[in-house]
Amino acid sequence: MVEATEKETMDDLTFKSDTVLSDVHLYRPNKRHLMVRLNAAGQPVFLSHFKLLWNTYNWVSEKNAKEATTEKEQQYKHRGELCDEDKNNPKNERELNIKGLEALLDDDGDLEVVRRPQDASDLEEKDLLRDRVCPVILVREEDDAFEDEEQEHTCSDVIKIEHTMATPLEDVGKQVWRGAFLLADYILSKWDIFRCCTVLELGGGTGITSIIMGTVAKRVYCTDVGEDLLAMCERNVALNKHLIEQGSNEIKVKELDWMQADFCTDPEAPYRWSEAEIADLHDHCTVVMAADVFYDDDLTDALFRTLYRITHNLKNSCAVYLSIEKRLNFTLRHMDVTCEAYNHFRNTLNDLENLQDGKMKYTVEPIKLDFCQFLIYERTEQL
Repeated sequence: MVEATEKETMDDLTFKSDTVLSDVHLYRPNKRHLMVRLNAAGQPVFLSHFKLLWNTYNWVSEKNAKEATTEKEQQYKHRGELCDEDKNNPKNERELNIKGLEALLDDDGDLEVVRRPQDASDLEEKDLLRDRVCPVILVREEDDAFEDEEQEHTCSDVIKIEHTMATPLEDVGKQVWRGAFLLADYILSKWDIFRCCTVLELGGGTGITSIIMGTVAKRVYCTDVGEDLLAMCERNVALNKHLIEQGSNEIKVKELDWMQADFCTDPEAPYRWSEAEIADLHDHCTVVMAADVFYDDDLTDALFRTLYRITHNLKNSCAVYLSIEKRLNFTLRHMDVTCEAYNHFRNTLNDLENLQDGKMKYTVEPIKLDFCQFLIYERTEQL
């Protein structure tokens, strides 16, 4: 929703956006999003299931399963094998597309288009090839809201996430964004480099990237600000505890305000840090990540200040993984389409790389987007 506000002259015409829509509906157009409750701010909260795609392939043979030390290692091993196979056989996708197209042709070679009947009252909904695109409001809150869909696959390939679909700009962390899925894909593709690590996520939002990281890392500190958002994140971690190895892997939801110089240790704060947790982070953290959090210049500056402060106090060197989507906007100031938030991010990143204080050295390297895609979303060229 965009509202135009006219001031004294047309030269001062500005546009104010008061509602930000989630990316979820863009890559799940034919799935139902079930509204389960209202949060403390009165916003509708939806529960969505995101399926990990590796179990759609028959990767694990009995022979290879015996060779793997654990079931999880075997899963990750075969993900990599499939990725390599796809790269070495570019004809696979074309052959599948051709076979799929042939299946839709009639005897004369004409394309058969299946249309929804005008009156479907006498048909079962499961017989229709298209789902109805609408939210379904539940009478009560249940973790197994997608019970029918749950029966189609095992728990190990489904992530359940509570999120909102539309919020003001200050609450965008309650939504799910493509940048989080992109970083999650990278974690799943390069799982071996994150194994047994201690990881810090800045701006974790709904927690989906930390949950994916929690399947391989020893400990993940998923951080953000706002009690309502952190409660949602903590609930999502609980909804997906079956994906995390109990006793060996751990996800901790903590408050970390980029505008503050210190960790939150207030005894009355529900997501405070203990002295032991701060010491553990400083002594063992080797990975820091942030997904799609660069949309406001002031917040970008604050994040980089926080990033510098934390990495400066780490005992070990670390790798920082940042994902961002270049969002195009038309501005009256430039009379052109620009990516101002992305440009500010790049400038700040360059400043960090060129920093010479005798204490820290940062090296920036882009990552090619040629790794496998395990989640359903549109991997656009702006990612």
